Amino acid sequence: MAKSKKKIQDGPIVIKKYANRRLYNTQTSNYITLDFLAEMTRKDEDFVVVDAKTGDDITHNVLTQIIVDEESNGKHMLPVNFLRQLISMYGNSMQSLMPSYLEASMDNFRKNQKQFQEAVEGALNKNPLGQMAVKNQKQFQEAVENALKASPLAGVFEKALSLGQNGRDETEDELQEKPSAKDVEIMELKKQLADIQSKIDKLDI
Repeated sequence: MAKSKKKIQDGPIVIKKYANRRLYNTQTSNYITLDFLAEMTRKDEDFVVVDAKTGDDITHNVLTQIIVDEESNGKHMLPVNFLRQLISMYGNSMQSLMPSYLEASMDNFRKNQKQFQEAVEGALNKNPLGQMAVKNQKQFQEAVENALKASPLAGVFEKALSLGQNGRDETEDELQEKPSAKDVEIMELKKQLADIQSKIDKLDI
């Protein structure tokens, strides 16, 4: 029996949700609140939430509820335009790619979270953020490309990629006359970063 209990503790913490919406932590043998579960998430504590009656994994639903509660309490982190765009992706042909893309984006952001915080807290100019964005752009692009290659749209992606390779045969003079697609993306990214910096400057006033 002791060996079985140790095995459970080595894996994700199992949280049981009952019909009365109460959450039970099977590791500490006590009831917890949704706020406490949110704090466990912030601490990167691994857990799964299961329906106490059916045993179904309802972790996704509970985490979504935490986000809804946080947003409802005035701690807005998801812009309205982002929510509109996210909702529009449901039922879209690209829907299957979004989970992988969003997860890769967040992973890269978390890896550089300390650098972002230092840039904001120190009221630095836009250049450090821009340099970091350009540095991470390739990682984001690779994540999207891998997701695309694994999707039903792989053929379309390969065709677009081959067209991009053919475009590289332009002469150096032609490349100097007009910006490349990557340059346009970087310019757009810098513009977005400038908007973010502008908002930060207004917060500092």
